[in-house]
Amino acid sequence: MIEINKIENALQGLRKQLINHDLYTNIKSIEDIQIFMQIHIFAVWDFMSLLKALQNELTNTSIPWTPTGDKLTRRLVNEIVLCEESDYNENNEPASHFEMYIDAMKQINADTAKIENFISSLQKQIDYKSAFDVLDFRHDIKNDIKDFIDFTFDIIKTKKVHIIASVFTFGRENLIPSMFIKIVRRFNTQNNSNLSKFVYYLDRHIQVDEEEHGPMALNMIRQLCGNDSLKWLEAQDVCVIALEKRIKLWDSINKEILANNT
Repeated sequence: MIEINKIENALQGLRKQLINHDLYTNIKSIEDIQIFMQIHIFAVWDFMSLLKALQNELTNTSIPWTPTGDKLTRRLVNEIVLCEESDYNENNEPASHFEMYIDAMKQINADTAKIENFISSLQKQIDYKSAFDVLDFRHDIKNDIKDFIDFTFDIIKTKKVHIIASVFTFGRENLIPSMFIKIVRRFNTQNNSNLSKFVYYLDRHIQVDEEEHGPMALNMIRQLCGNDSLKWLEAQDVCVIALEKRIKLWDSINKEILANNT
């Protein structure tokens, strides 16, 4: 618990920057939410690759199957995968959180062409960098999104599960503040555009992070780092970078919204 507290203390300033980011106060229209979602969806996507990397490293996904890894961490990661990849949407139908997000985008007529073309390329076994390079983004924001994704895959390539789990836990989960939820809810009730699917996604995401995934992920890190002081230090260092990358992405989305409103 002491080591977890050290990481949380080291990240306190960066988390505060994220939670109080100007991006949230500059979202003033449905068009602003569309811009946010059209970029943020790529972070929602690469989050799943981070999670599946954990599953690959901590469980046995090979055939023939044999039991592998620590029993507790195996259970924790499979519980998280079950929810993120096969949760229930607002109609009580099975869907991944990524698919819920796409549906929410379509509900408010946000552009899904880029992310859908990207996924289509990946399904054709095109590597993610080549698939992303052909997408039609403005130059600056394209580089910032790519930088964010590249960091995620650099973390995955380390194959160091304590580092992957730390970025997953402290760098990605539980970083959307209640203020943003209030903004989306307000638009959902005051505008003709329906944001009910996005409200459900955000509410569900926060619920599982706080009640289920957050505690599970912390237990997973405790198991993975154990009494190894070097692992705890590596975990802290990489989490700092992860939050810095998220702040940079938020800065970029904010610039896009401001530019669109001038």
